[in-house]
Amino acid sequence: MTDDFWFLIVIGCILLFSWASALHALLYKRDSRAALAWIVVCVMFPPFGALFYFLFGINRVRTHGRRLGGPLTLLLHMGTEAAEEGLVPAIPPSAVPAAFQPIANLSDRITRQPLLGGNRVEPLSNGEEAFPAMLAAIGRARQSIYLSTYIFETNATGKKFIAALGAAVARGVDVRVILDGVGEYYSFPKAGWLLKRAKVPVARFFPPRVLPPSFFINLRNHRKILVVDGVEGFTGGMNIGDRHLAADSTKAERVEDLHFRVAGPVVAQMEQIFLADWILCMGREEPLPVRSGELRRGDAYCRAIADGPNDDIDKMAMILVGAAAAARERIFIMTPYFLPNRELVGALQSAALRGVVVRILLPAKNNLPFVKWASDNMLWELLQHGVRIAYQPPPFVHTKLFLVDDIYTIMGSANIDPRSLRLNFEMVMEIFDPALSQNLRARFVQALARSRETSLAEMDGRSLAVRIRDALCWLFTPYL
Repeated sequence: MTDDFWFLIVIGCILLFSWASALHALLYKRDSRAALAWIVVCVMFPPFGALFYFLFGINRVRTHGRRLGGPLTLLLHMGTEAAEEGLVPAIPPSAVPAAFQPIANLSDRITRQPLLGGNRVEPLSNGEEAFPAMLAAIGRARQSIYLSTYIFETNATGKKFIAALGAAVARGVDVRVILDGVGEYYSFPKAGWLLKRAKVPVARFFPPRVLPPSFFINLRNHRKILVVDGVEGFTGGMNIGDRHLAADSTKAERVEDLHFRVAGPVVAQMEQIFLADWILCMGREEPLPVRSGELRRGDAYCRAIADGPNDDIDKMAMILVGAAAAARERIFIMTPYFLPNRELVGALQSAALRGVVVRILLPAKNNLPFVKWASDNMLWELLQHGVRIAYQPPPFVHTKLFLVDDIYTIMGSANIDPRSLRLNFEMVMEIFDPALSQNLRARFVQALARSRETSLAEMDGRSLAVRIRDALCWLFTPYL
């Protein structure tokens, strides 16, 4: 056979691969804009566009999760069964105000996790408050310690955690740590190496590798979970490392953040989410802890919500839109990265137009400037309908809060951007607790007082060069 014949065969295979990839995007992508973008890439840039789609555009996590469907389903619905059997406090009809009953019902149906009463939630400011509390809990552990984090630095703070976890292993505690396969590269030596040296069991979440190639590099575990003995938990937006020690104003890299200590029945839901991730990482069933019903620890009604690309629907996106629609007085949002989807933009616009006070606090200094530029490109849509937006002065503020009407709080690891709401594995907690909401509102107002408010005139007054830069970054919103 001639060289021309083999050349035509190769060209035909490349075109077939490209068109097959484009057809897959057409049939299986949920967002029409993303589908169109991938189709254009696959068809216009053969074979590299199709190869790029094969590596980054296909969600393989659902298929992988179905192979472990038995134990995953069991874990994620244990809380529902426990509530039905009376092992945890059931929520009385009077616990949630009538205006918020729709969002409580919406979350019930989306998450299939019960809203549990009898919890206590305590905010912890920066590493100065959070890290000592977490280390003390690890030191008290007698049965189990489950820790999941995106970034685990190996500086002074990280080494304290490694030493505490190693000491817990030495005294017979069941210790398990999940490190994100990309996040662990933020520090060297890697935390996984030092943890294994301390005999701490470690699982890496979808680590990048060349052989065999990893197809999950764009899907990261961003959850922050620490559960001790099944009764005490910590969650929020804080990673482990010196950067969260924010008291020293001479440190240019310092980050302000808010973490939370949780006690009560909802800690069992946090534990279930961790164990589901552990099974996913290990690829096999693991022995499950046997827990008795946890005693009442406070007055907060809470629900831990796991969200990620292995779910069939966008849990967090739907819940945020529902919460905004339920607001009657105010919506306060604090987030480091703000690239909301069209549905949430519409819900916030609608709330402001019907008289709800909508305030959004963003960092003036962002560790990812291109995300801020993309965000600036769309803020005018909110400003022109009465949403008020302000920038917090440095240092970089990593806190994530969604507060509604002094009763409803969403906190956790998720940002309001496509990466958190569609690509990352996240965990947030929704909380019905007036005392906590008022505490967080006071913190929000304090932050607002030292922030600079922006305006529609300021957004419209950006130079042409800046507007082009911001718009170009905004084009890549689905991938930021």
